[in-house]
Amino acid sequence: MTTMLNLGPADEPVSLADAKAHLKVDDSNEDQLVQALVTAARAHLELATRRAFLTQSWSLFLDRWPEGGTVSLPFGPVQSVDAVRLYDEGGTATTLAGSEYVVDTASLPARVARPGHDGWPGRATRALNGIEIMFTAGFGAAPGDVPAPLRQAILQLVAHWFEHREPLAFDGAAIEMPATVKALIAPYRMVSL
Repeated sequence: MTTMLNLGPADEPVSLADAKAHLKVDDSNEDQLVQALVTAARAHLELATRRAFLTQSWSLFLDRWPEGGTVSLPFGPVQSVDAVRLYDEGGTATTLAGSEYVVDTASLPARVARPGHDGWPGRATRALNGIEIMFTAGFGAAPGDVPAPLRQAILQLVAHWFEHREPLAFDGAAIEMPATVKALIAPYRMVSL
């Protein structure tokens, strides 16, 4: 199973102005650094929670259908499944009709299945990554759609990284994520069992 980002978020959940206000930075000397920290904090927290904060387009690639025929999508919240494609050995894609599968976005993780049938139509003949499920995930397109605790976690992590700029030692003690950030993201974490 491989995931690939097709189209990232158009914006960040926290603006440069909000991050600078949180840091109490008045000049523009460190704007580039602060913006980079906001982007890095969002990406880090998305990975930690297995959630896309702002609307993003992703593809999940599979070598074969799982037993039972239900595919769990790797993160959420899933807004929609946009396409299910099967690839042949030459790389030609066949797109399944939306009526050939059902999508459950209420579950965590969201699922794609073909109930009432003995499996999926057709077979992907490409040995590796022969199945692609394209989906859109995120709380919404606007920064205000992201829950306030997650936006606050971004600000807290940006502040932590802004104040602690020393490199991590690979053979020494790593600097951990601040406890306040862990507490803010805890309700939003999708845990794998």
